Amino acid sequence: MALQLIPDPSLAERTTLRLGGHAEVEAVLREASDLDELGTFLTRHTLRPFVIGRGSNLLARDGRCDIALIRAAGQPGPTRVERSDEGLVVRCGAALALPGLLGWAQRAGLTGLEGLTGIPGTVGGAVAMNAGSYGVEFGQRVSRVRLWSPSGGLTWVGADRCSFGYRRFAVPDLPAGRLIWEVEIVLETSTPRAVRQAMREVYGKKRTTQPVTARSAGCVFKNPEGDSAGRLLDRAGMKGMRRGQMAFSDIHSNFLINLGGGTSAQALDLIELGREVVKTRLGVTLETEVIIL
Repeated sequence: MALQLIPDPSLAERTTLRLGGHAEVEAVLREASDLDELGTFLTRHTLRPFVIGRGSNLLARDGRCDIALIRAAGQPGPTRVERSDEGLVVRCGAALALPGLLGWAQRAGLTGLEGLTGIPGTVGGAVAMNAGSYGVEFGQRVSRVRLWSPSGGLTWVGADRCSFGYRRFAVPDLPAGRLIWEVEIVLETSTPRAVRQAMREVYGKKRTTQPVTARSAGCVFKNPEGDSAGRLLDRAGMKGMRRGQMAFSDIHSNFLINLGGGTSAQALDLIELGREVVKTRLGVTLETEVIIL
């Protein structure tokens, strides 16, 4: 199957905030052989490559940007690979939706990911951002990752070579900018009923503390060490603060939501206001967690 190139893709249609202008092109990968064509395409064009999953942690600017979006689609998985001393090794493509992986694990009676219930995005994004919630980080479960670059092709990298941190993933002995193609994780055996109950408890808590059904990109700011960005924004009086049709949620201040008809300019203005007010009133400089494209 040949690499699919979609001209003039709308960023608003590809992000959960429903904001942004247009990129130059979107390259859709469905098979490993498409990666060779992608390498050729990237060497022939001066566009900036950017891997996009389900757009759940992105704030795209208005207007046009010289970006080639890269999106994997239709990869197989999850599949059971083998049983190790730690548990059952499961392999899945980076394009798989993270909720889909959790649902599959629940039906299979496999535990270890329940704390990530309610997080949108893809498995590849969960690796790249080391998705975390309720004491669970995706990187804790990674056994190895299959990465691709135009110069190095596809290669498996073991967890011992990976560096996972707070919303961060890197392989220190490899150049940055590699595409995540597949991942293997280790889960333990439980029962479908027990896993389902744990997932329900997590989602129930999130529904009362986060705007899980709103147009949002998740947390705007990273938590400073030993503190909570949401608590700091609350203290600074930012809960419910609006700029046009963009607002800090009145349920959780660290969630930026699109009330309908918002713009990227309004969102960026509100983010800078929140950062400035927290710095001025509380002496803390907040770092953005959402990726601004």
